Amino acid sequence: MPATPPALTRAQLTAYLSFTEVSALLRPAVEKQLKDVGALSYVQFQLLARLGDDPSGSRSMTDLADGVVYSRSGLTYQAQLLDQRGLVSRAPSPEDERRVVVTITDAGREVLAAVFPGHIALVRELLFASLSEDDVASLARILGQVGTRLREAPPRSAAPRRRRVD
Repeated sequence: MPATPPALTRAQLTAYLSFTEVSALLRPAVEKQLKDVGALSYVQFQLLARLGDDPSGSRSMTDLADGVVYSRSGLTYQAQLLDQRGLVSRAPSPEDERRVVVTITDAGREVLAAVFPGHIALVRELLFASLSEDDVASLARILGQVGTRLREAPPRSAAPRRRRVD
């Protein structure tokens, strides 16, 4: 019979419940803003934002999947929807035809430009308004540590694919 793990401390339980509550309250508000302004799902926004932040405006689907915690098939479907709207284009990689490269289009950049001001204002209002700059720095550091730890054994959808070496 497996040993019962020790209970969470009062501080750990409070932190965990607070984190899950904040996540549950923040995400729907963010998703509503993205849908209302850009007709984007949260994952579609993440894809466009990652592409828009890349100097080339392009990334392989594998690289996008490694950065977005979402199933690979679901990510392919979301990229397909963005492609159908003309917000991205998809093409075989010039280096490896088995890989697909996704590139943000001018229309995709326009949607990001429309979405970002309200998105930033909402995140600032809902997440950061009650925090000092020191609190924000601590939150970023703490969540960064947790993210790094979780990525050591990520769910299959977030695990980097092994690259074939030919």
